[in-house]
Amino acid sequence: MRWVMVQQIPKQPVPTSPAPPAVPTSADVARLAGVSRATVSYVLNNTSAVRISEPTRRRVRAAAEELGYVPHAAARSLRAGHSRMVLMPAPPVPVGPLYSRFFSELQWALGRLDYTVVQYGGVGLKGDEEARAWAELRPVAVLVPGTGLGPRGVAVLKRAGARAVVTLGPERVEGAHALLMDQRGVGRRAGEHLLARGRRRIGVVLPEEAGLDLFSRPRLQGVRDALHGRADAEVTELPLAYREESATALAARWRSLGLDAVFAYNDEYAMLLMRALQDEGVGIPDETSVVGADDLVLGRLLRPRLSTVHIELPSGQELAELVERVVREPGTAPETHEVLGARLVPRESS
Repeated sequence: MRWVMVQQIPKQPVPTSPAPPAVPTSADVARLAGVSRATVSYVLNNTSAVRISEPTRRRVRAAAEELGYVPHAAARSLRAGHSRMVLMPAPPVPVGPLYSRFFSELQWALGRLDYTVVQYGGVGLKGDEEARAWAELRPVAVLVPGTGLGPRGVAVLKRAGARAVVTLGPERVEGAHALLMDQRGVGRRAGEHLLARGRRRIGVVLPEEAGLDLFSRPRLQGVRDALHGRADAEVTELPLAYREESATALAARWRSLGLDAVFAYNDEYAMLLMRALQDEGVGIPDETSVVGADDLVLGRLLRPRLSTVHIELPSGQELAELVERVVREPGTAPETHEVLGARLVPRESS
């Protein structure tokens, strides 16, 4: 006879994960602050139409902070009939300090108007495909730097609830509000200055970095505009990567090019090339005048100090107010504003 020994193992209690903490509600904040839920809503949504004393506002904010309560964006959008999200696609090209400051100021100004700014970094999408991806987030406004958005994309965004579509670039797009940035004027100011200084053989730097031709090509054309009709003047295109080796190679053959001036696209490329020219023994400005653009502080610290084109961008506050006005009055006809100003700041390098 075979015997089988069976050992009974006592059942172990199944471990249970702790229940997630309850999400605090506006009712919890109201009880802790000793006010109504409506007052909580008015305070935390920055409603200006209702007057609430500052002590009450502080009490509500303190209660919300203690409980970890934040307003529900979707619920707020439902009540308002639209979201408070402003979507800003990431610029399609590298932007320098000047444009970075502008975008930061714009985000701050929109935040003061109670908008939530979301920067969208799409990869591999272009044109109308990008617009459909943006529309999925249901923004109330979209601010599009550069080019690529077309009329169909604007229509997609508006059908998805976008009340304001604003483009920032060289051309307007049908159906969208346009802030036109005339980059040709930047090159024209540089060309006019160099001509006035007696320079006739002018090189123009064209960055090799992807996407910057959106700015560099119009600036090149602006220099050509300044020299138009001058039989004794010529423009030479100078491809240049933003690398020390590239600048060194260009400087090594500089004298063979026969140039007496260079508009170096912007201050960063100007400083890169100027250092390489000086290392090569090229006198600045005696042999070659150098002009940049953007008027960065670093250009004033060089020796010789860098001549530059000072660029006036629209204020972030003005653009934020445009967005607010169009959101409130979505039937407003699309507006076009020329917003980029340019003036030459002469210094020792030219």
